[in-house]
Amino acid sequence: MIKDRRTIMTWPAMLTLLLFALFPLVIMFYTSFISDATGEFSMANYAKFFSNLTYIKVTGTSILISLCVTLVSLVIAYPLAYIMAKKLKGLKNIILVLVIIPFFTNQLVRVYSWLIFLQDGGILNRLFMTFGLAENGLGILYTKAAVIIGLTHAFFPYMVVTIFMALERLDDAMLEASRSLGASKTTTFMKVIFPLSMPGVISGVTIVFIPCLGSFVEPRILGGTGGLTIGNIIEDQFFEIYGWNFGAAIAFLLLAMVLICMGGLNSAGKRWQV
Repeated sequence: MIKDRRTIMTWPAMLTLLLFALFPLVIMFYTSFISDATGEFSMANYAKFFSNLTYIKVTGTSILISLCVTLVSLVIAYPLAYIMAKKLKGLKNIILVLVIIPFFTNQLVRVYSWLIFLQDGGILNRLFMTFGLAENGLGILYTKAAVIIGLTHAFFPYMVVTIFMALERLDDAMLEASRSLGASKTTTFMKVIFPLSMPGVISGVTIVFIPCLGSFVEPRILGGTGGLTIGNIIEDQFFEIYGWNFGAAIAFLLLAMVLICMGGLNSAGKRWQV
């Protein structure tokens, strides 16, 4: 009887998920097969995507940018998370708050802050000119580099938090046992610390990489035409060109890429886990 009651209590949540998540996806999936030109049910939208080399190149650019953002975030986040979890236990909460402070501000405010910071004649440009590191403009704004910087700033905290949580659960006795058996710091890290923290790493990589694939705000403002991503194309189809059917097709192709990436990451994570 209690089990039945618990099942009934989950029905409102399941109904909400069905109405506001799954049902719209079904509608979009159906719409993606309706041709914008003829209104007929066909594969025209998907054929249009794969027959246009520009869309393929932009998709490749989006994947490359997402990989760069994920790699940079991981390289910066892992040492910071390790120091927070194992070296600065008394200050870890303060540092954690400092890491997540950017979430307290609006996304557009953060992006436009980078716009001001990176533009020629901006703060960074003047700083470089003061130390004689640059004579003219840096030329960073409206490039892929600017997009990577903006996206790294946006998603980096997620990587820190997930890795920090995994490292904090790591038993210090295992590290002491490794050292007492004669293992070096490098061996202890490669054989004990990193494999045990892999669930946090995989979660962080997933949380950073997948949203980057569909991001359009940072690429639009910081990248301009030089940082065009697949997210910008989808946004244009829905809000500028009003090619909703073609936009839905691209969105589902992006969803397919996301699912493939998630499957690959989960498989890689299982191989590393001990």
